[in-house]
Amino acid sequence: MATKPGLLTDWPWTPLGSYKYVVLAPWVAHSIYSFAAKGENERDLTNFLILFFLIWRVLHNQIWISISRHRTANGKNRIVDKTIEFDQVDRESNWDDQIILNGILFYIFNTTVSKASRLPWWRTDGVILIALLHIGPVEFLYYWLHRALHHHFLYSRYHSHHHSSIVTEPITSVIHPFAEHISYFLLFAIPTVTAVFTGTASMMSLVGYITYIDLMNNMGHCNFELIPKKVFSIFPPLKYLMYTPSYHSLHHTQFRTNYSLFVPMYDYIYGTMDESTDSLYENSVKRGEDSADVVHLTHLTNPESIYHIRLGFASVASKPDENSTWYNWLLWPFTIWSVIYNCMCGRTFILERNAFEKLKLQSWSIPRYNVQYFNKWQSEAINGLIEKAILDAEAKGTKVLSLGLLNQGEELNKNGELYIQRYPKMKIRLVDGSSLAAAIVLNSIPKGTTQVFLKGNLNKVAHSIAFALCQRGIKVNISSEYEYEKLKLSVASQSNLVLYKSFGVKTWLVGDGVSEEDQSKAQKGTLFIPFSTFPPKKVRNDCFYFNTPAMLAPMSLQNLDSCENWLPRRALSAGRVAGIVHAIEGWNVNECGDKMFNIDKVWQATLKHGFRLLVSPPHTHY
Repeated sequence: MATKPGLLTDWPWTPLGSYKYVVLAPWVAHSIYSFAAKGENERDLTNFLILFFLIWRVLHNQIWISISRHRTANGKNRIVDKTIEFDQVDRESNWDDQIILNGILFYIFNTTVSKASRLPWWRTDGVILIALLHIGPVEFLYYWLHRALHHHFLYSRYHSHHHSSIVTEPITSVIHPFAEHISYFLLFAIPTVTAVFTGTASMMSLVGYITYIDLMNNMGHCNFELIPKKVFSIFPPLKYLMYTPSYHSLHHTQFRTNYSLFVPMYDYIYGTMDESTDSLYENSVKRGEDSADVVHLTHLTNPESIYHIRLGFASVASKPDENSTWYNWLLWPFTIWSVIYNCMCGRTFILERNAFEKLKLQSWSIPRYNVQYFNKWQSEAINGLIEKAILDAEAKGTKVLSLGLLNQGEELNKNGELYIQRYPKMKIRLVDGSSLAAAIVLNSIPKGTTQVFLKGNLNKVAHSIAFALCQRGIKVNISSEYEYEKLKLSVASQSNLVLYKSFGVKTWLVGDGVSEEDQSKAQKGTLFIPFSTFPPKKVRNDCFYFNTPAMLAPMSLQNLDSCENWLPRRALSAGRVAGIVHAIEGWNVNECGDKMFNIDKVWQATLKHGFRLLVSPPHTHY
């Protein structure tokens, strides 16, 4: 929101929220009906294709979003190093409003102006006319409109909303108040309306011109330099005719320079070109990939997770993952294609970069899904991807690599020990976060609790928790005789380990494999505290479900603009936090296989660096 919002700041359909697309429904329905009902000679293909053009614009923008987020996380040619946080993602989540507005205006213009209907596919004279009108009147008028918007009266009421984003993303280009967008639409309509009324318009010229505007807008706000020096060496005058991302980035950091739209010529003419434009461009072009002190290695979960990860839909990634959403049904063809591609030729990719104290952090993702990890015949291939990621991180000088989700599976790689055995001289340290996961579970149990119920597949975290609880005099109830016998071997205070088949205990520590039937036997008000990798399915509304082991990151951990799987904002999984703490503390040992750190030592170190529990444990209910 602008600092002093002016008239027509909000979009007309803002109250509709996520249902705002219904404003297009009458126009879309009318265009489809007219095309289907009328005879071949009466059909207006131009009107019918408006919907598909709008879909293309959404897809075009999304491609830029994904590419830009990947490149800025990678670091190559990055321009600005400042961070993007959740407030910017929220502010820019309505980037599709301008597409809805344009769609309505396209439909109105097409149905009210006869010359806008039944356009030919191509006319060369129309293309030339639109190009000349853009370079001349549009660029000139935009320059002075833009300078006017930086006057304190208009800036505080309108344009300051756009400049709230210091570090730009492609969609930052269209984040403006409603009134400002109206002025831009009128400006960009000059070439297209002129072409229509002179009878030189064609479908390709109109689609091409608007696609050009989207392309240049997205490119100029993508925060990485992608125009090679060779282009300007071959044709030096191009620097006056085409801007670069670094050129426009200076406008967002300096505010009073580089006002031009896509043609910098007017900044040169009127003396508003930033003096550091050329040097910033040179530095950005030369910049290589980032190295990371800590890498967190995770993987895709379900096929739809490609939309939730940071490189997918920005606004969706900024919220905890939901397994079922309306767009999943619409996007299933692309989902299937992405699964096939990832399985056949997908490579480990960088999800995001963060900074904490003096550490540079990155998250990498293995292009594999949960179901593949559970298939033993794919274990060798998955281990190969994990091993390659570890060796790549080692080659780049990474100090610590934490294994997330199923990348640390006991059956898959013995909790990471497999890689230590293969490469005993590796300098990089592997961390599975099991000690911190156990510490989080232990500190989530309400004070005064005298007994807990341990249920589910018992991994090394569960064994560590059971051992610690028995040492503290808290009874650990086990309903499985097999698991009870296994735990007896690792628990010293066996008197506190009870083979108890009653479900009356109201603090449940649950792992993978807890069924709906098991949960149905719990008493009302039971606490379900998972030590599992994945959260249990919530089937009880009268019980309280904790998150899987995770910590809330301190504000000094920067560049968090997406949620980690199902966790809330600024929450990091135990394994990810453990890797960070491991590097900060300089612990030159591995935590994988059967090895566990001292739980209290890990817990105190984590708190010392500002991490906190997601939810304070409730008071005892006994």
